[in-house]
Amino acid sequence: MTLTIPSAPGSSGYLDMYPERRMSYFGNSYILGLTVTAGIGGLLFGYDTGVISGALLYIKDDFQVVKQSSFLQETIVSMALVGAMLGAAAGGWINDYYGRKKATMFADVVFAAGAIVMAAAPDPYVLIAGRFLVGLGVGVASVTAPVYIAEASPSEVRGGLVSTNVLMITGGQFLSYLINSAFTQVPGTWRWMLGVSGVPAVVQFVLMLFMPESPRWLYMKNRKEEAILVLSKMYDISRLEDEINHLAAAEEEEKLRKHTVSYMEVFRSKEMRLAFFAGAGLQAFQQFTGINTVMYYSPTIVQMAGFHSNQLALLLSLIVAAMNAAGTVVGIYFIDHCGRKKLALSSLCGVFISLIILSVSFFKQSDGGGLYGWLAVLGLALYIAFFAPGMGPVPWTVNSEIYPQQYRGICGGMSATVNWISNLIVAQTFLSVAEAAGTGVTFLILAGIAVLAAVFVIVFVPETQGLTFSEVEQIWKERAWGSNSGWGSSSESNDMDGLLEQGSQSGS
Repeated sequence: MTLTIPSAPGSSGYLDMYPERRMSYFGNSYILGLTVTAGIGGLLFGYDTGVISGALLYIKDDFQVVKQSSFLQETIVSMALVGAMLGAAAGGWINDYYGRKKATMFADVVFAAGAIVMAAAPDPYVLIAGRFLVGLGVGVASVTAPVYIAEASPSEVRGGLVSTNVLMITGGQFLSYLINSAFTQVPGTWRWMLGVSGVPAVVQFVLMLFMPESPRWLYMKNRKEEAILVLSKMYDISRLEDEINHLAAAEEEEKLRKHTVSYMEVFRSKEMRLAFFAGAGLQAFQQFTGINTVMYYSPTIVQMAGFHSNQLALLLSLIVAAMNAAGTVVGIYFIDHCGRKKLALSSLCGVFISLIILSVSFFKQSDGGGLYGWLAVLGLALYIAFFAPGMGPVPWTVNSEIYPQQYRGICGGMSATVNWISNLIVAQTFLSVAEAAGTGVTFLILAGIAVLAAVFVIVFVPETQGLTFSEVEQIWKERAWGSNSGWGSSSESNDMDGLLEQGSQSGS
């Protein structure tokens, strides 16, 4: 038995039949409050990404051993990524077993502990330990927030609401640069920069005490009354009954599978291999096109371009971070209007052009800044302007919606782990590669990767705009076994053909 609901609640067919039931981004304060609260996990993610770039300038001043070693600088940055990689890997299991709410609160506790350790660190090695703890918290949060938001969102605005988490990431990066600038003249500069990061974690922990568990997770765990109570605060009575029926149908399908999903089970199922390959590939390309190179090292890149003042480097990086946040707001609008695939492709085209500009500027630069120094800053700004609306939110949004309920936690964790591994590779090698081959060559390599990313999106990533979770699952069945594979009835197959045609039109 397979589930085919061509007019499930939230799908385009359903909303064409009942347009009065369509919801807007700001149509329900309860959903909006849940989204913003969950999105504080993204704020932690973004703040940690951005704060270390400015703090590193002052850590080098305090610890001579750090100043003399590019490897130690890279380790201070990347140890948080090691923690995030492990946190994301464990986060999928924590989410499936304990729920989205408890996973978020666990991440907050670990993150706050790491912030205290970093602020009090007497030497670089204790600082590295604090970075590892912060990374663990960020890793769990990076898995939890998108899934939590997606499962509590109406499908017609799911992309935009999940992208709110990415807005919080970019907002956190912008906030980190503001705080970096504010503490440049304060004694213990970098300790304040890193220690303040524990505040949002404490705020989120308190707010989460008043937030519900994901209604979808509750329903699948046979806590139906709690799930219905949460759903009743999200939908009016006319749509509530349809949403409950939709969850009941999804639960029946989950029961037919009977067994507990293991990591290897993902790779035994052809449709899940395809889904995971698409999701993990997007996460890898998000990092290998250089975004966190820009965010971690933007002050350093500005100094490489010839602007040697710490304060000026931080100021120019603040502008870059502001553009990142603004671009994400644009992406929130377009992701549910233009579709995920088209947005990613247009973003990658702009990223390629920007990386070429950065490469040329470093090939031609001379000491003292000048024209090519400003061209490098322009390249950074353009890179963010193109990346933020597309390749920023699209990988996280797609990964929150392409896996069936049974696989969502484990596959979300695995794909987030791929993101953090890729992030670690880039962060741990960027300065060393730039020193060995030159910064211009390094950005040229990233431009080549952007071309490969565009080809990957065209070939392997389906359009999921406006589709329910069940409809997306049927796309993978169709891709794995073909239209005449024997699953479902003939009428279901016809429904699926229409669905695929609709998705293709949305992505073209």
